[in-house]
Amino acid sequence: MKASEVVAIDGMGGDNAPAAVMRGVSRFASSPYHFIIFGDKNKLDQYPLPPNVSHEIRHTEIVITSDMEVMSALRSGKKSSMGLAIQSVESGEAQAVISSGNTGLYMALAKIILKTMDGIDRPAIASVIPGKNGRSVCLDLGANAESNVKNMLDFAIMGEALAQSIFNKEKIKLALLNIGSEEIKGSRLVKRTSEILKKFLDNYVGFVEGDDFGKGNVDVIVTDGFTGNVALKTIEGTAKYIASELRAALGSSPLAKIGALLAMTSLSRFRNKMDPRLYNGAILVGLRGVVVKSHGNSDEIGFANALRFTMDILNNSIFNQIQKQLEKSKLHYNSEDCRS
Repeated sequence: MKASEVVAIDGMGGDNAPAAVMRGVSRFASSPYHFIIFGDKNKLDQYPLPPNVSHEIRHTEIVITSDMEVMSALRSGKKSSMGLAIQSVESGEAQAVISSGNTGLYMALAKIILKTMDGIDRPAIASVIPGKNGRSVCLDLGANAESNVKNMLDFAIMGEALAQSIFNKEKIKLALLNIGSEEIKGSRLVKRTSEILKKFLDNYVGFVEGDDFGKGNVDVIVTDGFTGNVALKTIEGTAKYIASELRAALGSSPLAKIGALLAMTSLSRFRNKMDPRLYNGAILVGLRGVVVKSHGNSDEIGFANALRFTMDILNNSIFNQIQKQLEKSKLHYNSEDCRS
């Protein structure tokens, strides 16, 4: 890793910006990375960073908000904190960009500014989901409300490369999310994608169901963006509900509080496993650059972990790995293969 590596940050993106962004960055004192933070300097300066955090602030008053109309956002987008951060990657000044802003507009701007990799029609949102027996790369988690067979096959190729890099494994297990493990179940899209993956990929293991997210028995789970986003939000909502109910139960009586103190170490491990903030960060794969999405309601802990995820992506040269995987992929499918 070079000391000159640069991460561009949308300082105004997200429900808790700029406070969560700046406080999240402040956790990287003495980091070998240099941060370029785009946004309203007057607001960003209210959250000064430690002197040993290498950074600069670039001023713009234009901010893309979650309630902006698409056309309006795209017209002014390139001059916004989000757009300028993406452009710094396109120019080569930064090696990665991260934002907690509107996902759809972030994807749209990134696609316009950076363009997609050769052979990729639609980028996908990919993230790492923890499970009992290991972690799984899951995609698409919401970039595309609708997908076709070719999109799904592209997701599989990119997911395979991502898992190989993150998990440092050459041979990975890849599966398709379905409503059952039986071959007769599923939509035409899922069935057709499965037929082609079975034909071309030795490491394709078939279908997995929703409860397999928590098992961690496969390295890659491929799904369309609509289903993936619903699954992700369900997982996050369930984790928050369990953690909230557990806190309430452990504080419900003096005896419960004593029990909580006695089990503090085990409870701390449980909390770390269940806390979505500690797994924050998703990469928009398929673009000509490293584009990372932090959760829209991230606090400083969540944003700091999304930054760590970004650094892992850069350290593992994942962008280059995906490009190589696309080039050497055995999936030389034609239009007939991809009929849904």
